[in-house]
Amino acid sequence: MAKNPERRDLFPGALEIMILQSLRLQPMHGYALVKHIKQVSDDLLQVEEGSLYPALQRMLKEGLLEAEAGVSAKGRPTRIYRLTAAGIGHLEREVISFERMFAGFTRVLAAARP
Repeated sequence: MAKNPERRDLFPGALEIMILQSLRLQPMHGYALVKHIKQVSDDLLQVEEGSLYPALQRMLKEGLLEAEAGVSAKGRPTRIYRLTAAGIGHLEREVISFERMFAGFTRVLAAARP
């Protein structure tokens, strides 16, 4: 199957930043996170559930998130993820790092323009 040239893989850490930032707004279950990221990015970013749930499990183990049993809008049992204080601190450090990287990337692109 040919790869869609308009679809790009996320850089390392991008999914984590998007999850943490989304959960900073409010606790959510996994499917709500997928919908939120897609909606907020105007469909430019789509998170596959196959990459979301392993990332959530890793962040739970690292203490960046906590989860509790909940019920989805359709009445199904689900896990509701919430950001921890450690998760907020990690997010803030990652955003600063991303902004620095993006500024450098932007400078390189601008220098290459005629």
